[in-house]
Amino acid sequence: MEKGISRREALKRMGFLVAGATVATTGLSTLSSCGSRKKKRIILYFTATGNCLHIARELADPEDTLLSIPQLVKEGRYELEADEIGIVYPIYGHMPPNMVREYMKKAKLKAGYRFAVLTYGNRKCNAVEIWDGFTRGIGMPFHYISTLIMVDNWLPNFDMNEQMKIDKHIPENVERIRGDLAQDRHWVEPVSDLEREQHAGFMQATGLDPEKGFLLRSESQFRVTEDCVGCGVCTSVCPRGNYEMTSSGVKTEGDCDYCFACIQNCPQKAILFARKEGEFFGQGEVNPKARYRNEHVSLASIKLANNQW
Repeated sequence: MEKGISRREALKRMGFLVAGATVATTGLSTLSSCGSRKKKRIILYFTATGNCLHIARELADPEDTLLSIPQLVKEGRYELEADEIGIVYPIYGHMPPNMVREYMKKAKLKAGYRFAVLTYGNRKCNAVEIWDGFTRGIGMPFHYISTLIMVDNWLPNFDMNEQMKIDKHIPENVERIRGDLAQDRHWVEPVSDLEREQHAGFMQATGLDPEKGFLLRSESQFRVTEDCVGCGVCTSVCPRGNYEMTSSGVKTEGDCDYCFACIQNCPQKAILFARKEGEFFGQGEVNPKARYRNEHVSLASIKLANNQW
């Protein structure tokens, strides 16, 4: 017993120690002196080759909830509530995937803090400005919007084998964003006039509808070759469920986000672009033998994220 304290005080201190030990052994969380609690956070993601799923995982704490947008669409879940809600998606032509855009139009994301991380491989142009304008237009502005450069999986322009050799400092950039989110930073990444001009040039060259982005037809964009062994991977990884096993082989049909989940994840490399001379979306691949999936994400994870059957 310490010198100068009473037996009553000594027993009182022992009581606190016993209580503390009980909490530790039962797994109950101790309350801090200020009564603070862990915020509830939900992170939505859209992934085709695993990039955005990997980043969503990297940004999440163990107790956070990760939700796949294709699965939310499949289940008809549009109302979500948390202290913080984030979204991680890849930009296609500097725009959000059509499925992400359509989901957001129906969604009610109730949160005191909303953040978005937009992944890209080469040029982001004014992707941040597009997302900011879109979400404000639907009455759901985001408090934080940042971009993150990753492996560019745009097959018509890049050789996947060469892309994977480039160090794009992903861990360092993820840590920067994690730091911002830990502080609930309110920030929208700035866009330059040059980036706006580059996007305008891209839209003119492609003729895409800015209100829809990449929304094509899978039957006109992809073809299944004789290398197909009927494994069915394509039927599981397409976020729109456009691939189907039939008695005469694999068939594809339906609205397409041009995410390349089918062509990138086919184990036999049996799915190719339908080449169309003179058309922007008929260039084919730079290297038909090279395919990409994020090294931290399994094929099974992509199937779980996207399967529509």
